[in-house]
Amino acid sequence: MPRGASPKREREYEKLKSQFEETGRYKGREKEVASRIVNKQRARFGETKAAKTKAKGRSGGPKKAA
Repeated sequence: MPRGASPKREREYEKLKSQFEETGRYKGREKEVASRIVNKQRARFGETKAAKTKAKGRSGGPKKAA
């Protein structure tokens, strides 16, 4: 998990990883998939630096045509 992850996200990561291992889902990629899911949720809820920048309107993406 990234350094900035909260204890809640750490627990969520561990729970997902163990569920995937128990069910045999994503064999050999349990850690990768669990971390992707948690990171996606962190971005969605504005818990990452990139998400905070986007929320302020500084995404640096293409401009919309008027």
